[in-house]
Amino acid sequence: MMRFGGEDLRVYLYRDPVDMRKGRNCLAALAQEVMQVDPFTGALVIFVSRRHNAVKILYWHRNGFVVVHKVIESRERFIWPRLLQEEVVTLTAEQLE
Repeated sequence: MMRFGGEDLRVYLYRDPVDMRKGRNCLAALAQEVMQVDPFTGALVIFVSRRHNAVKILYWHRNGFVVVHKVIESRERFIWPRLLQEEVVTLTAEQLE
């Protein structure tokens, strides 16, 4: 069973919206090249859609990538940091919840 959690879990947000048609390889390349985050370390890398109503979570588990895709069907939107100084935004496991 896969579970995201634990005190040592690292969570990174990709600040710019991405095309939700992108697959695991493209998302991993964005994490490595743009964010300078190694996606093979077991960290969660989270991407948001242009309308902020969908996210994709990229996670390396043992021998392959797991991609979790969530779409909000109501008028609600994901709150996403925009005006921060940091290039790479990190969260704790508690903040992720």
